Amino acid sequence: MTDCIFCKLAAGELPTNKVYEDDEVFAFHDIHPVAPVHFLIIPKQHVDSLAHTDDSHQALLGRMLLLAPRLAAQLGLEQGFRTIINTGHGGGQTFFHLHLHVIGGAPLSPNIVELSTH
Repeated sequence: MTDCIFCKLAAGELPTNKVYEDDEVFAFHDIHPVAPVHFLIIPKQHVDSLAHTDDSHQALLGRMLLLAPRLAAQLGLEQGFRTIINTGHGGGQTFFHLHLHVIGGAPLSPNIVELSTH
């Protein structure tokens, strides 16, 4: 997808504060963090949302979820963190490339955090 900002970030076409990269996934700090630590994990393959996944994405989704605690620990979130995947307009998604938010480093409200920028 040529107009997807997350595809451009993963391809190195736009600057970002990278946290991690391998052949399948890319992680970077959110430009509008809602906590001291707030980064996103995205697949390099364009997938619009979690609702657009199927059995062929099982390994990729597992890779993203298993990477979250490892990167969270590297960034100092030993006391815990929150993960959020906004899906579709009704789920608050505004960038239509699947992405997993990892948030922590400060007390978080038990209520769902609004992520108006993603």
